[in-house]
Amino acid sequence: MATETNATTTLALFCKVVDNYGDIGICWRLARQLQHEHGIAVTLWVDDLQTFQRICPDVDPDAARQQVAGVAVRHWAGQDGEFAPADIADIVIEFFGCDIPPGYIAAMAQCEPRPVWLNLEGLTAEEWVEGCHTLPSSHPRLPLTKHFFFPGFTAKTGGLLRESALESQRLAFQSDPAAMAAFLARFGVAPADMAALKVSLFCYPHAPVAELFGAWAQGSEPVLCLVPAGVAADAVRAFLGAEPAAGAARSSGALTVRVLPFVPQQDYDKLLWACDLNFVRGEDSVVRAQWAGKPFVWHIYPQDENLHHKKLGAFLQRYSAPMEEGGRALDAFSLRWNGALPPGADSGPDAAADWRALWPSLQAVMPAAASRAAEWQQQMFAHGDLATNLLRFAASLK
Repeated sequence: MATETNATTTLALFCKVVDNYGDIGICWRLARQLQHEHGIAVTLWVDDLQTFQRICPDVDPDAARQQVAGVAVRHWAGQDGEFAPADIADIVIEFFGCDIPPGYIAAMAQCEPRPVWLNLEGLTAEEWVEGCHTLPSSHPRLPLTKHFFFPGFTAKTGGLLRESALESQRLAFQSDPAAMAAFLARFGVAPADMAALKVSLFCYPHAPVAELFGAWAQGSEPVLCLVPAGVAADAVRAFLGAEPAAGAARSSGALTVRVLPFVPQQDYDKLLWACDLNFVRGEDSVVRAQWAGKPFVWHIYPQDENLHHKKLGAFLQRYSAPMEEGGRALDAFSLRWNGALPPGADSGPDAAADWRALWPSLQAVMPAAASRAAEWQQQMFAHGDLATNLLRFAASLK
């Protein structure tokens, strides 16, 4: 095997759930792929099993230990605990710099040979990542070295998470209109709705959803907005005039909003594949939107001092700049969606009017956005997939 691993290789992945579904979403996809495609014996340590269950219904939120889809899942209940060298995996991954238990680290130092220790970092398009990817960091007291591993958008990073069969599954699904219609029918989407512009909406609570709903409702083309229960709850409730429970729906003007149940990861992929435009948030869903090959708008995870605006700008520079006029429309919409504007510019009496102008501008360049999405996908394919790249790097350290 190219990654020089085998079925006896063990791997521990530590995940603290901070961004609701993004952290566990990434770690669960990675854990499954490492086990299913590479034969790695994976133990996934998670501190929030309730959130985990929402994207994987097979998870028992009350179990300290369980086996799910071939992956050993442990409830990471705290930093206490005694560990022996026999408990330590060959590869240890901490996701996004979470502090793994001190007892586990102490036992790592007693192993011979030492385990490969990686910090799987967050996704960003900023140029500095290329210089930090795979850099070592020595433990201040113990004979251990941790290496940073960055996902990213260039050949000098770890690439993006992608299962080996994902593209063939997508193409088969999207080439079968009956399958797409049957999938959406599970959520109450009628055949008459299929002609509308189908939009999936996944965003943080502070997104200007009410203003966008207003622009859609007053638009010239029908829009079907599919939103998971619990997302943008205040704006959806106001539009519906009722609680935004799964199955609720209402039409006003050109807009129909339909609330979906929170679906497992595999069905979320199908939702992205079935829609014409996807609003996604955080890291996990934005990566899946890129593999969907459809136009998307990213609601980036907010950071102190608006550091996320810099990350958004770096991504747009890579992604939308080649689109020229279409890119400018996508940039303007994306920046406004993320509040990356001077103070007060995204509120007040002119905000609704601004959205009524921004939406038609984006809608007009949708063909160019679709072409760019397909082109970008091919660029990302060239960098390989993150799981394989990670294992290859780990093998080089042994």
